Amino acid sequence: MPSSASSNIEVKKSVYFNKFNLLWLVVTVLVFSILVKLGLWQNSRALEKEQRLAQIEKLSAQQPISLDKVVTLSKNYPSLSQINDYPVLITADFANNQVFLLDNQVNKGRLGYRVFQVAKTSKYAVLVSLGWVQGSINRQELPEIKVLSGELSFHGNVRLMEMGVMLQEQVFSNVEWPLRVQQIELDKFSTLIDQQLLPFVIYLDKNEQLGFVKNWQPIVMPPEKHRGYAFQWFSLALAWLLLMLWAKFSKHKNNNKAE
Repeated sequence: MPSSASSNIEVKKSVYFNKFNLLWLVVTVLVFSILVKLGLWQNSRALEKEQRLAQIEKLSAQQPISLDKVVTLSKNYPSLSQINDYPVLITADFANNQVFLLDNQVNKGRLGYRVFQVAKTSKYAVLVSLGWVQGSINRQELPEIKVLSGELSFHGNVRLMEMGVMLQEQVFSNVEWPLRVQQIELDKFSTLIDQQLLPFVIYLDKNEQLGFVKNWQPIVMPPEKHRGYAFQWFSLALAWLLLMLWAKFSKHKNNNKAE
């Protein structure tokens, strides 16, 4: 009997340690893989930013092109991202009542709005970023802005808008201009103005006299910062692996002493 009981205990211990080893392996590999993947993602973002900076420098030496040419290129290129940052020279008529105020835009520690206005040519309607304006302490009050009107010629740059995370979908009803928005959604804006907007925005050139404070940056986070984050994730992955190996062998050593 004692021999049988001892054998059962050994079997249970063996099953327990096999399950523990499997769980240890799964958790270790899963967390390590996630941390490495995050590091690789940050590294790829750094490469993307470097390529875009090189593209911006190259485009800055070129003559601006027309809006018609931009649209043609957008149809010919395999990816819309290839027209990003192109310099343009546009003559368009500003619809002075169709103004969007992008909320929660900070400039030098001050909270405000980025002003977007619809500009129309004979063929197209495009959203134009006019710059930043300061907001009121009272969130119910919108800033008084002098929007553009009539036909104007201006320099700018093409910019594709990245969709951020939104906790709640934007729903527009009883629209009054200017309209405060939390995100630039060109398809929804097209419905509001009853005309299809082009799938990109034109940001006024910083040397333009038109508009407001032009504080926009094509790249907010530089490649060096992404590489710094990548290094942190890779370091965490290595630290996690070493910690789990230490925990595994420490437990194994303690078990051997107990026996």
